[in-house]
Amino acid sequence: MSEKIGSFQVLKNLGEGAHSSILHIRRNSDGRQYALKIVKIEEAADLKFLEQAEHEYEVAQKLDHPNLIKIYALEKMKSFGFFGGVKEARQLIEFVNGKTLDNFKILPLGILLQIFRDTAAGMVMMHRRNIFHGDLKPNNIMLSKSGHVKVIDYGLAWIKGQDKQRIQGTPEYMAPEQVKKVVTEKTDIFNFGATMYRLVTWHHIPPVLPIGENSMSVDEETWKRNLKSVCERNPKCPKSLGKLIEHCLAFRSAQRPESMAEVHEDLCTLVAKYVKADDDQLTTWEWEA
Repeated sequence: MSEKIGSFQVLKNLGEGAHSSILHIRRNSDGRQYALKIVKIEEAADLKFLEQAEHEYEVAQKLDHPNLIKIYALEKMKSFGFFGGVKEARQLIEFVNGKTLDNFKILPLGILLQIFRDTAAGMVMMHRRNIFHGDLKPNNIMLSKSGHVKVIDYGLAWIKGQDKQRIQGTPEYMAPEQVKKVVTEKTDIFNFGATMYRLVTWHHIPPVLPIGENSMSVDEETWKRNLKSVCERNPKCPKSLGKLIEHCLAFRSAQRPESMAEVHEDLCTLVAKYVKADDDQLTTWEWEA
């Protein structure tokens, strides 16, 4: 008999991290499926993981969009041992039967354009709520077998007005201003540009931040010189898409698109131009497990 957690049946283990695990579960009362993230709190140093779980839940409660992952509940399990306090946190999360974009082979252009469009749609809603993701990358975008796109992982998301204590993000996708602890809509646009660059060319952009304690920040001219154009990396990429990606990747934030809504509008135009009318749904392509 499979394991049970409260009123849920555990179906399988979806993944393990250093301080957390994610389970695929089914509610016994109605058969509805979820993901359950369990965060272990074993010592005082682990309290930062509890704070992150609380932060993710707070962010998720402000969002409601089909392209943004939902977190339905956060339960804190009390400990009665020597340490006391909370022994683990459990997040009840929307289950997505799919995988993150870093786990796919190179995807067809039409599919990528629709993924980009839907990702941008979710980010537009996030920005309207004055929330910035701060860590947009292929690992944090899921594509389901039914063709649904979900932006996931709000662990580094920043709610406008809250204090930001440290540099956060993933070096291969971070914007130049993030080294100064700045996260804005323009920062997410850069992260998104780096994500699109990666998925269209299967190369990373040159790093814009110092690597190692004694490294110097890369200056604008050096970075521009090292950045190969999208169409040079992938000659099959339409020039209009390459231009949009490079616009998002402007070194100076003021030179990027004004908003994610503008990026979304451009992507909708590209989908209309390059995706055939009889193949305009992600559900029509063959998803490789």
